[in-house]
Amino acid sequence: MIPQAFEYVSPATLEEALELAGGDGVKLLAGGMSLVPLIKLRLATPSVVVDLGRINGLRYIREEGGRIRIGAMTTHWEIESSPLLRTKCPLLAETAATIGDVQVRNLGTIGGSIVHADPAADYPAALCALEARVRLRSRSGERTVGISDFLVDVFTTAIEPGEILTEVEVPVEEARAGVSYQKMAHPASGFAVVGAAVRLRRANGKLAWVRAGITGLGPKAFRAVAVEERLDGVAVDAEEIRKAVAGVSEGVEANSDLYASADYRRQMAAVYLARAVAAALERAR
Repeated sequence: MIPQAFEYVSPATLEEALELAGGDGVKLLAGGMSLVPLIKLRLATPSVVVDLGRINGLRYIREEGGRIRIGAMTTHWEIESSPLLRTKCPLLAETAATIGDVQVRNLGTIGGSIVHADPAADYPAALCALEARVRLRSRSGERTVGISDFLVDVFTTAIEPGEILTEVEVPVEEARAGVSYQKMAHPASGFAVVGAAVRLRRANGKLAWVRAGITGLGPKAFRAVAVEERLDGVAVDAEEIRKAVAGVSEGVEANSDLYASADYRRQMAAVYLARAVAAALERAR
C-alpha cells in the first residue's frame, strides 16, 4: 500500500527535535522498524515525520556512578556487541541478540522499541528484571520514570505529548549474579510468543534475590514480583523451581491470537521462566 503523503524533517540536535515534538500529526522516527510498516499500511497516518537519526547525542553506552546509561538511538547490534554491557550488564546484551534478524538489529533502536511498547517485544522483559529507568525530555524539563510505570498497556506508555525518550539507565550487574533471557520466538517475526528474563544469586544451595521480567504473556511486559517472592529461598532443584514459577500467569489477562491461545501462553510462560531460572543458576557464582 502507498503511504499517505507527509512532511519529513531531520533535525540535527535534540533541541530542534523538541521544538517539533508534540505537534499535531507529528510522529518521531527512530530506527523505523515499527513505524515505517505502520505508515505503509496506513495504520499510522502522520502529517509530519521527525527523524531522530542525525542526533548523535542520543547514541552512546557509558558507565557513570555505578549505573550504565544508554542513549535512546543506540541500535540493538550496538547493545548486543558492547564490551561494557557484555561484561557489566550481560542480560541486556543477551536480550538484544535475540531480536528480529540482522537487518532489524542493525537499524532498530532501544528507545524506539520501548516507546512502541509492543506486548511481544524482548527488551521490556529484561528491563523489568533490571529495574531500569528511562529519561524523558521536553521543552519544559526532564523526568525519570521506572520501566514498570512507563509501560502502561498494549502499545501505550506514560510518555506525554512533546516528550522524547532520551536515555535508558540500567544497573551494573554484580559479578556473582546469574542472568538469562529465554523466549519462545515466533518463527516468522522473531517476536516473543512468551519470554522470561531472570537475574538471581545462589547461596547455600538455594536461590536468593530473584528478579524476573515477563513479556508476550499479557498486554504489557511486567515484573513477576509474586513469583520472585516464591523463588527466594527455594532449593536449587528443578521440581521445586517448577512449582514456584507455575503461578506466573496469575492475575494476568493472557494474550490470544492465531498462533497461540491464552492457555498455551500461560503454560509456556511457566516453562520458559523455569528455563531462564535454570540457565541463570548455571551462570551464578
